[in-house]
Amino acid sequence: MSDPDVLVACLCAQWCGVCRSYTDVFAQVATRFPSFRFVWIDVEDQAELIDPIEVDDFPTLLIVVGAEPGFFGPLTPQPQMLERIVRERSLSPDATLASRVDLRDLVARLQAAR
Repeated sequence: MSDPDVLVACLCAQWCGVCRSYTDVFAQVATRFPSFRFVWIDVEDQAELIDPIEVDDFPTLLIVVGAEPGFFGPLTPQPQMLERIVRERSLSPDATLASRVDLRDLVARLQAAR
């Protein structure tokens, strides 16, 4: 069985010190999931991509499994937390997120940007 098509997007801001220090953590965890696509999105530099979603807490993570949002929310900037969430939500996405039109639209824009 092949791995699912998984996208892991970190929504952050360059001015945020926590986000700047999180880039290494994000890259480190990405190496543990080589078949997943990890992307970094600056919420200010790429505002047109994420609009109308507002990101107030950093880092905020979006995990997409196939074409469905599987996780969306802030998390503590720790490698263990990121790895656990990526592993769990890639296998068991949060089905309630599918009803969020704003997230489904964001997922479509991210997939089109490949």
